Order: sequence, then C-alpha cells, then structure tokens
Amino acid sequence: QVQLAESGGGLVQAGGSLRLSCAASGRTFSATGWFRQAPGKEREFVAAISWSGGNISYADSVKGRFTISRDNAKNTVYLQMNSLKPEDTAVYYCVEHARVFALTQGASDRWGQGTQVTVSS
Repeated sequence: QVQLAESGGGLVQAGGSLRLSCAASGRTFSATGWFRQAPGKEREFVAAISWSGGNISYADSVKGRFTISRDNAKNTVYLQMNSLKPEDTAVYYCVEHARVFALTQGASDRWGQGTQVTVSS
C-alpha cells in the first residue's frame, strides 16, 4: 500500500516562508492535496493538484501566498508557503484522492502523518 510522508515543517516568523514536501512510496496517479488542522479547530482544505498538474485548487485563505506543485518523477508534491501568518499555524497533512474536486470537499484515500508548521508573530 502506498504511504505518504510529509516533511519541511518548522518554526518561522510571520512573513517568512516554508516549503513542505509530500513523498509517496509509490505511484498512484492520484490527485494530491494538503489539509491543515490547528488545535481546537476542524480540519481545513488548503490546496490540491491533479496528477497531470493541470487542475489546481486553493482555499481562499491561502490564495496568492501558497503554491502547490508536483514532480511525478520523484513521486513528490510540494507546498510553497510564503508570507506566512500566525493563523497558518497547524499540522499540515498530505492527502490523496482520485479527483481534485473531491479533495476540496474533504474526501481522501490516503493520509500522511502530518508535519507541524508554527508561525510566530
């Protein structure tokens, strides 16, 4: 079974940048997304990208600041996060599903373990 592994989280000051990576242990030809969950809050969709990279979706809260991309040769999806805000603090999870739209609605086939992102003010 394909497993997802996130990396790249850490502590950064407001206005700073981080790049998260999601490495899959195999090729699934699935869309991949990022979700986040802050303490005491519900899980929130962040961004998703189709296998081909031709279909991308972002949550309104991150549009213009975050960029999702993928390198299928490396089975890896990236989330470049710029202009980070304290409200971006959360555990970020990599998720797979067949379709980008389904990811935006919270559907998932596989989850990673998550990586902590903390943005200090």
